Amino acid sequence: MIIADPHPSFQEYAHPQRIVSAPWLSARLGVNGLRVIEVDEDALLYDIGHIPTATRINFHTELLDQRTRDVVGPEDFAQLMRSKGINRDDTVVLYGDKNNWWAAYALWVFELYGHPDVRLLDGGRDAWMSEERDTSYSVPEYPHSDYPLCPREESGLRVFVDGLDGHTLVDTRSPEEYRGEPTSTSAAGDSDYGTTIRHGHIPGAVNIPWSVAVFPNSTFRARADLDAAYTQLDPTAPTVLYSHLGAQAAHTWFVLKFLLGFERVANYDGSWAEWGNMVRMPIERG
Repeated sequence: MIIADPHPSFQEYAHPQRIVSAPWLSARLGVNGLRVIEVDEDALLYDIGHIPTATRINFHTELLDQRTRDVVGPEDFAQLMRSKGINRDDTVVLYGDKNNWWAAYALWVFELYGHPDVRLLDGGRDAWMSEERDTSYSVPEYPHSDYPLCPREESGLRVFVDGLDGHTLVDTRSPEEYRGEPTSTSAAGDSDYGTTIRHGHIPGAVNIPWSVAVFPNSTFRARADLDAAYTQLDPTAPTVLYSHLGAQAAHTWFVLKFLLGFERVANYDGSWAEWGNMVRMPIERG
């Protein structure tokens, strides 16, 4: 395990070892046992420049089971790690576009499989590029690893539609989506994140957009700002997050669990794409 980033502002967070800064990562690129993984919504971004030594994981084709709309199973996850040359004892640093939405989702998947040391790059791809740090077009090749077959442990990390009762439910989408207002001009589906027949939110859910946690450059806000942004939530109460596809929810999940230290927080990754399309499921608007 590689030493944690001692960045002063990180020490205010509940689990500062789960986040790294661009300077810390830049100084350690190529260190044995450190693997940098880029996970983007726009998979083509990797091809036009990425952090040196970084490997790409495609969230859609490699983290999601194409037959069951589920995260990949244990055998597929182990095979993915082996094909990328990732070892069980490697320190994995994830980053990506869209304010780290899908990088946070990937981190959540790594957590489901209990990878011992997985971290998020503060600010993700946007921050790295805005600071004009080194990039590479080279696609690194790593020898296949012997990553073990590990069980997927979902308890406490993941909730399905039939397990939402008894939880504080947080909608992490924009206020417009929460209120049921169209966010796209598409005639087929009024959402930028996929086709949903109905628009609104799950009854009883409160709206705390994922964006309250970050600055314009995508880096996380200070601990005091985060405490203020989530003051209406009880850190000890069972809390479930959802968005449209689960990525924005995973971003807020990371904030609550690792930066603020919430004890019982999970991701409903079925999210609005599931709820909004289900027959006889009630919704609320406004």
